[in-house]
Amino acid sequence: MDPESDGPPVSKANARTRPRQHALSPALLARVFHQPSLIYFNAVAECLSVRGAGRRLNIASSAVTRQIAQLEDALGLALFQRDRRRLKLTPAGEILYRHARRLTIPLEAAISELDLLRGLKTGTVRVASVESVGISFLPQLVADFRQRYPRLHLDVSVVTSTDVIARLADERADIGFGFVAKPSAQIEVAVRRDVRIGVVMRPDHPLASEPELTLAACIAHPLAVAKPEISIRDVIEPFLQQSALVPPPLVEVDSIRMLVELALIGGYASVMTPIGVQNEVRSGALVFRALEDPGLPTNRFGLMVRAGKSLHLAPAVFYDHAKYHFSSLELPGEVQW
Repeated sequence: MDPESDGPPVSKANARTRPRQHALSPALLARVFHQPSLIYFNAVAECLSVRGAGRRLNIASSAVTRQIAQLEDALGLALFQRDRRRLKLTPAGEILYRHARRLTIPLEAAISELDLLRGLKTGTVRVASVESVGISFLPQLVADFRQRYPRLHLDVSVVTSTDVIARLADERADIGFGFVAKPSAQIEVAVRRDVRIGVVMRPDHPLASEPELTLAACIAHPLAVAKPEISIRDVIEPFLQQSALVPPPLVEVDSIRMLVELALIGGYASVMTPIGVQNEVRSGALVFRALEDPGLPTNRFGLMVRAGKSLHLAPAVFYDHAKYHFSSLELPGEVQW
């Protein structure tokens, strides 16, 4: 481990000699992997913090540091490096973590299923979701699920659409909510909803009364758009460039909630899909108007799972609940297919 990690410092002598230049023999490595070091490694890889791993495992940070150092020494490779104030997996660490999760996930699922068999109805569901879902229908979905299954644990991560797919692909998430720009053989879109891209604004905004809206008409007014890390930007970027000879002044944000808030204060029209603003549209605080630019595609939104992978009991229960909720959801600007 990096001597600058957030665990106890490694001595200078150890820093010079560890990790060793060559891995131990396969027989010795097998003994290492059946010791606590792999459990500690998984915890540090998930928390990206020695202290966080120690709290999760209820052990001292020094014990975590010692086990990671022994594992790095046995492999002859560094598994973590310092990235600003947090740890980061090295390429070797990423490989080990990917394979280690494949070993531990079935054990975690087995424990969950045994608990269900005993009637305890415990288990964990890992959900990865884009922000627009997290601020719209996901909270109600989670609340309803909690009432029906109070002993099932939900682990929800709000990430980009790209990260949703990545987490499903490498089995860091069981269920995903996100936009699908490009099909992936590793992902199955269980429930699909295609929605128009448009503009949200207050009912008294000048654009709200326009008979037909295009981006060219919108850029004459203060306009808020997503930054490139949010998937909708890739879709609208060519149309933004075509709409004006000189790039217009824009407010670019990396938060869907910020787009909604800018529209609510009255001065801005925000380019987005209706997902993330349903509550404000339903209440009448904002209106959603679809853009009519020729060739502007729809955004395909979906409830996703890993292709070819059967869900364990707890995720399967959440999946059925989410599928029903998602299928019955009303969305302004939806395109039927």
